[in-house]
Amino acid sequence: MSPRPQPGREFVLTLSCPDQAGIVHAVTTFLVRHSGNILESQQFDDRLQNRFFMRVHFDVSDPAVSLEELRTGFGPVSQAYAISWRLQDASTPTRTLIMVSKFGHCLNDLLFRRSTGALNIEIPAIVSNHREFEPLARTYGIPFHHIPVTKETKAEAEARLLGLVDELDVDLVVLARYMQILSDDLCKQLDGRAINIHHSFLPSFKGARPYVQAHQRGVKLVGATAHYVTPDLDEGPIIEQDVVRVDHSRTPDELVALGRDVEAQALSRAVKWHSENRVLINGHCTVVLR
Repeated sequence: MSPRPQPGREFVLTLSCPDQAGIVHAVTTFLVRHSGNILESQQFDDRLQNRFFMRVHFDVSDPAVSLEELRTGFGPVSQAYAISWRLQDASTPTRTLIMVSKFGHCLNDLLFRRSTGALNIEIPAIVSNHREFEPLARTYGIPFHHIPVTKETKAEAEARLLGLVDELDVDLVVLARYMQILSDDLCKQLDGRAINIHHSFLPSFKGARPYVQAHQRGVKLVGATAHYVTPDLDEGPIIEQDVVRVDHSRTPDELVALGRDVEAQALSRAVKWHSENRVLINGHCTVVLR
């Protein structure tokens, strides 16, 4: 595992803008002028959309250079090149609210990875429409919020959720097998900061008991997709996908077990890359700079 970034000394700059000459030179010149040293750099030129994407992880040798000073200094550069950008302290954990229903494999995986330091996230709350995982939350010392949802109380439940997001200063909401469809309005309010996970078969099976359907059709691949949440159900910008090959010898229960493993792994990678500012949205797609 890589060493933890030094607080107040290491930063991550991410940006996107119309592609043009001089962008990299302008960024590196800005870093030199602020005693910056590049530790890691990735970039992507989308020639089809004529857009440029970049992520730079750097440290500063001058202890007087602060995050606020860096942000102020980059302002003129961003204006000159019409840059959309974020500049963050690399050590700051992403405040992540996790939502779950009755399947706990993704929740358990995220909690474990957070406890070992594999994910640089802070979890101020777990929200569920059921109480099954309240003891698990208690084990990790994380506040658990039971917010039941019915057709009649959906608006009230979503208002309570948004209240928690604001009150707890949440950066990211993770739907770790949360089995409720979010309203269009809530999706819009969480745009770019909510991640969902779902199974993805080739071919796809929707509705109840998808693994039984898959077994009956003799699928050869079981997979999962982690994506940003949008009003278009399960069709938001994809961050990560994974698959495992199966054959006729697998039972439906074995497919379920394999599916859970793939879902947990795909979701944890998506959360990790988001929390490290590696994911930039490019229209209906993502650019993952890793």
